[in-house]
Amino acid sequence: MRTVFIWLCFAVEGLSQLQDVTASRIKAHVKFLSSDLLEGRGVGTRGGDLAADYIASMFAVAGAQPAGENGTYFQQVPLVGVKTGGDSTLWVTGKGKPVDFKWQDEWVGSTFRQQPRQDFDAEMVFVGHGIVAPEENWNDFKDVDVRGKIIVLFTNEPQPDNPDVFKGKTLTYYGRWVYKYEQAARMGALGALIVHTTPTAGYGWQVVRNSWSKEDPQVKVEPNQYALAFAGWMTQDAGDKLFALAGHSVDELMKAADSRDFRPIPLGLHLRGRLNETIRQIQTKNVVAMIPGSDPKLKNEYVMYTAHWDHLGIGVTVNGDTIYNGAIDNATGCGIILEIARAWGSLEQKPRRSALFLAVTAEEAGLRGAEYYAKRPLYPLGKTAIDINYDALYPWGRTKDIETAGAERTTAWSMVQEAAKRFQYEITPDARPEQGSYYRSDQFMLARGGVPAIEVKMGSLFYGKSSQYGAEMFQEYNTLHYHQPSDQFHEDWDFSGIQQAAGFGMLLGMNVANTEMMPTWNPGDEFLPARIASGVK
Repeated sequence: MRTVFIWLCFAVEGLSQLQDVTASRIKAHVKFLSSDLLEGRGVGTRGGDLAADYIASMFAVAGAQPAGENGTYFQQVPLVGVKTGGDSTLWVTGKGKPVDFKWQDEWVGSTFRQQPRQDFDAEMVFVGHGIVAPEENWNDFKDVDVRGKIIVLFTNEPQPDNPDVFKGKTLTYYGRWVYKYEQAARMGALGALIVHTTPTAGYGWQVVRNSWSKEDPQVKVEPNQYALAFAGWMTQDAGDKLFALAGHSVDELMKAADSRDFRPIPLGLHLRGRLNETIRQIQTKNVVAMIPGSDPKLKNEYVMYTAHWDHLGIGVTVNGDTIYNGAIDNATGCGIILEIARAWGSLEQKPRRSALFLAVTAEEAGLRGAEYYAKRPLYPLGKTAIDINYDALYPWGRTKDIETAGAERTTAWSMVQEAAKRFQYEITPDARPEQGSYYRSDQFMLARGGVPAIEVKMGSLFYGKSSQYGAEMFQEYNTLHYHQPSDQFHEDWDFSGIQQAAGFGMLLGMNVANTEMMPTWNPGDEFLPARIASGVK
């Protein structure tokens, strides 16, 4: 009854503010943030700094207070930029004539050791999907010592069509490339080489090439921290060429890797490489703003909104263009949280809890900005009621449905359902669970810290369009524009659906801000222990 009462109060007192969440303002933010002036919002670049400063200034205009370090809107995030030179080399020896592989066309990669030159020559071992998951009775490293070796593996998880293995088509963190490199380091491998296929990665080689050909902003390696000498990717065709030297193929080894009985396969080959790296110190920043709550006690608890401001900057030339504008990814998310901040700030009666707005850096490098905040929070994670994250929303009109990844795993689920009903949304499950999107955006790092974190995403059922329109438009975007220079702003885009998703998030946040109980994760959830450790019972 308490939640219903809150909603009724909001309907009377706050409806005008919800209606005041406008598409035109969001559109204006997206247009500026994705303009060529900002040069793709690369981390540690002039354009990236302009983006962060713009967001801070718009928070100020919205009436949101500076909530960063030393009375500013910023949390400084020190990173190390590592850029692999085009003169770097990779080749295989061991059986017959050495075989070279071409940079960008057949492989990309970097070192995590943050040194200007990295030479390696190591034995190669195929380790399936590179997963150790005791709860799944799965170990791809059975009886093998990979210390000082290069492991070769596939991304994603085994048996994606089997709901009894991991979560079937729903990708978990074990399937993410970030996990693969983390596990390789835990096993003491010298390096890890992922053989890319479009089905296992969820995107084409051009996405990997464009992302890994640019500077990689990395968290600084601590003196006693083990780091991979080589973290790389290879195309499927190049993988077939490599495996053929050992008498295998991609298809054969993919099938072998789908079995719990899989055992690592020494390939009898050595991977040799020379990485010529440009190293520089980067001082980038998260942007943090707050609108205080009205309750003397609960104002020290927070409803958080997040979106990442960075994109890929200037990179590989595609169709004569080098600026990766990132209009959809993620100028849209930034436009939404800026507009929610403005609408929230205009409320005459503020909600009980405070609203915290966090625009994070270096998401494209592996959620670095969100990871940094989660490890060094400016406001206690145990006092953060919820995180509502926006990443890459589609300006193609209004939808009948909405996705709220992670919400059903939290005690805030009833409020999510209520907000959806208010907006006449049907909540639909993840349309592409094999993409593992929950583990690919910033809410994951907050969830790791225990915060009930959800990602609000556009649905696929668009008003006035065929039932296939949403899927077709996503396929076009994912294939032709995702992490491409062509992710550019279009004046004729329809922002009505993005406006609707922003209003939904604002209503949800206000209801969470006004409820008595602090949300948490459901019993048995993987993130519940972190929530309990943060002090929330």
